Amino acid sequence: EIKYFEDALKNPEKPFAAILGGSKVSDKIGVIENLLEKVDTLVIVGAMANTFLKSKGLEVGKSLVEDDKLDLAREMMAKAAENHVELILPKDVIVAPEVSEDAKGTLKDVEDVDEDDMILDIGSESLKDIEGSLEKAKTIVLNGPCGVFEIEEFSHGTIELAKILAKLDATVIVGGGDSVAAVEKSRSS
Repeated sequence: EIKYFEDALKNPEKPFAAILGGSKVSDKIGVIENLLEKVDTLVIVGAMANTFLKSKGLEVGKSLVEDDKLDLAREMMAKAAENHVELILPKDVIVAPEVSEDAKGTLKDVEDVDEDDMILDIGSESLKDIEGSLEKAKTIVLNGPCGVFEIEEFSHGTIELAKILAKLDATVIVGGGDSVAAVEKSRSS
């Protein structure tokens, strides 16, 4: 997997986009910094996006956030702007009071998240935004899910993103165990 990534990332066909999800910015700091030197578009989803949203002053409620990485998230956004990288964060999200099989999700704009909400997936406007940004991409790297895809109520964003990627005329590289599991799950949906 690493060798394939290295080869594809050395000289990717442009426009080049990366979609990073999962839970921790700290796990992917090096990847983000490296990608900001190479990509045309960087999409941040999953719980990782919560840290970026909070760093912009938005309420993220009880969502998973790395408070010690808020300054780093702001630095990454500034570096993206300096490098003319289109940085895409969720516009709307699916929230619930808790992560559980019984939880019911509610669609909200990111500006409308309450202090009792947990962001658990991305919404339909976010998916449209991502799809529009990826239309011209020739190389796309996906690493990490859009939400808590293991729970059906919060798997829609990840599954729909996989379907979007499957329709594009681009080389799509999927890395990471969660991403591969999510793509497999999307095949059965």
